[in-house]
Amino acid sequence: MADEQGENPLALDNQLCFSLYAASRAMTGLYRELLGDLELTYPQYLVMLVLWERGTLTVKELSRALHLDSGTLSPLLRRLECAGLLTRERSSTDERVVEVSATPKGDALRARAEEVPERVMCSAGLPRERARELQEALGLLTRSVETASRRHSPC
Repeated sequence: MADEQGENPLALDNQLCFSLYAASRAMTGLYRELLGDLELTYPQYLVMLVLWERGTLTVKELSRALHLDSGTLSPLLRRLECAGLLTRERSSTDERVVEVSATPKGDALRARAEEVPERVMCSAGLPRERARELQEALGLLTRSVETASRRHSPC
């Protein structure tokens, strides 16, 4: 059945979520190729990016930055710790808090990772300005969906 514009609202090509899903799979596949040399998965790479950018963080802060729950984050941190790229230590001021830091080996990996973003943009064939526009639009979408989800507002 068509809507007011004569389009089928259930057509796969009309689903925003499918476009996001397909783009995400394509980008993640591209990163998988580029991160192979670093021996990191894409989620592990994201953890390291946040640590390189912000330094030592609590697990809670890292979870918030990556939009990951602790059940997803903990195995990532464990694997990165086993690889010698980060440490997890209880806070000296509050035993309930675990702080995460990159190790010297993890910090050294940063130099090799610095070429990844440029290689991604080159491989994707996206000019930097267009990539920024997409990031802004996706950020707006994320905030809108999160706000609507918190309000539990049906349309």
